[in-house]
Amino acid sequence: MSDTTDGTQKIAELAKDIRIGMLTTEAPDGTLVSRPMAQQEVEFDGDVWLFAERGSRKTEHIAANPRVALTLTSNDTWVSLAGTATIVSDDAKKKALWNGWVEAWLPQGPESDEVVLIKVTAESGEYWDTAGSRIASAISFVKAKVTGERYDGGDNQRVEL
Repeated sequence: MSDTTDGTQKIAELAKDIRIGMLTTEAPDGTLVSRPMAQQEVEFDGDVWLFAERGSRKTEHIAANPRVALTLTSNDTWVSLAGTATIVSDDAKKKALWNGWVEAWLPQGPESDEVVLIKVTAESGEYWDTAGSRIASAISFVKAKVTGERYDGGDNQRVEL
């Protein structure tokens, strides 16, 4: 198995249970704008699917500049993805990914032309994964302070996807 395949699998493993991420786009004036978004439950293959409204600022930003970043985090795991986003108006795909949580934000339903998908195609990713629990991390931190050795916060790797 190649390093890329290993890295992709590791990112998929770490990201699978993280529902909310921060999607960063670039506004026309060059300002970076981040907002929370819920990734849809799809097996990670380098693509992440998000729902949005067609006329939202995020879709306008993507139309002008499709380069995006998506960060996912939990108590002991951080994943950063960089890639391109496209706006997808596929009713079958919207229905397949639709769930009650999406409906709370987009009550007009998956058939509405105002509801679109954002497909983020990751080109690279980086992850930080701390081994064990917060307690194990705290013990490692204290050990580093006591011994004067550098803190080893866990596994970190940059991956081309």
